[in-house]
Amino acid sequence: MSTRRVIGPFNRVEGDLEVTIEIADGRVSAAYVNSPMYRGFEQILQGKHPMDALVYVPRICGICSVAQSAASAQALAQAMGLQAPENGRLAANLTLAAENLADHLSHFYLFFMPDFARETYQGRQWCVDAQARFKAVTGSAMADVLPARAKFMHVMGYLAGKWPHTLSLQPGGSSRPLEDAEKLRLAILLREFRVFLERTLFGDKLEVVAALDSEAALLGWMESRATKADFPRFLTMAYDLDLHKLGRATDRFMSVGAYPDSITSLFAPGVWDGGLKQLDISSISEDVSHSWMEGNSALPPARGHTLPQLNKAGAYSWCKAPRLGGRVLETGALARQIVAGHPLAHDLITRHGGSVTARVVARMLEIALVLPAMESWLCKIKPGEPFCFPVKPLEHASGVGLIEAARGSLGHWLDVREGKIHNYQIVAPTTWNFSPRDAAGNPGALEHALVGVLAEGEVPVAVQHVVRSFDPCMVCTVH
Repeated sequence: MSTRRVIGPFNRVEGDLEVTIEIADGRVSAAYVNSPMYRGFEQILQGKHPMDALVYVPRICGICSVAQSAASAQALAQAMGLQAPENGRLAANLTLAAENLADHLSHFYLFFMPDFARETYQGRQWCVDAQARFKAVTGSAMADVLPARAKFMHVMGYLAGKWPHTLSLQPGGSSRPLEDAEKLRLAILLREFRVFLERTLFGDKLEVVAALDSEAALLGWMESRATKADFPRFLTMAYDLDLHKLGRATDRFMSVGAYPDSITSLFAPGVWDGGLKQLDISSISEDVSHSWMEGNSALPPARGHTLPQLNKAGAYSWCKAPRLGGRVLETGALARQIVAGHPLAHDLITRHGGSVTARVVARMLEIALVLPAMESWLCKIKPGEPFCFPVKPLEHASGVGLIEAARGSLGHWLDVREGKIHNYQIVAPTTWNFSPRDAAGNPGALEHALVGVLAEGEVPVAVQHVVRSFDPCMVCTVH
């Protein structure tokens, strides 16, 4: 006999989220993910001047505001036929990377790790340490990470003037040029953040962590540092709880590519579906069969619309269901590292598939990989040379902006007619991962990942581990 339970609203996630689970024999047999909030940014943008998008879209979210700015600036740049100067590209990379790393840090310490301090885990040999270190509000980690994160975010002040809702990212580059003295101060901030990461989070050099190339290497490294830093602490707990076997979705991954240079990107674009394939964005569509949205056809974002229909039969979420060639894909740090070919990420999914542990490991890998890249980008900036080119007027044009936010692939589709925004469609990372079923009945990535999870207790902690491993941002999901 099966039972049904609604879990939510979830704490420690950005925005509103409910998950309905069907339980048979003590485990989840089916899951239905509901994004219960409608916001309507895509309607707000219609009829506005194209450049107004840069004011509106950062306000979609207070956590991912730079990511939204970056995607909008790219869509406008494509529509205008603009390419930023080298300084502008480097500054844009630094600005986005600063937000992404801060998000990874916040997710690890503030959203994810407090679950290990639950009374559920009394009796585990690491529980007392987890409660002392990671318990929400009172854990000792808060006194370490919050000042370190706050100081690191001063990077955003130099690069973007403010955070969130910066206006520095423009179609022609970055409107915030750096002087020599500011470049030096930024280098000091990056160095201080490196010291925090190497002492407190990893207990080792970033380059050592980035070079871990297999699960065996990861476990060997963990055992040598299990009581010295927070990431090894997580690994000790995760493997004790078999989280490397929990939360497997479709094992199909997508990345639009992150942090471009003049030739390639730090993390390459592509699709992993048992092998690496080229990403064809023309095959992206959004299914609304189970969304409280008008229509039943799956449309590409360039021709899509977002019109609410509250009492629609069969619908259970405000979230659309993005698909790539009809397939359910996972996006995020794990997807980026799989597509980019990192050997540790590949070994983890080869052995166990995408999992709670693999997703967290991928975020930690990105911190270790991206901060050194930020140091390199900063060195290449040449004060006194151009950071931004002037914008061009738009009368009839279209453009697509694709970037990688902390939580995965973000796309903005822009259509301008008679000098005004005719249509603006956004597909956010959590829209991919937390989508409802499509017309064929295929569950979204999280819905798939929850099947088979142990459902003990009023709010099953295993379910919470899986949900938070995707690091949802629900306000971006529903715009």
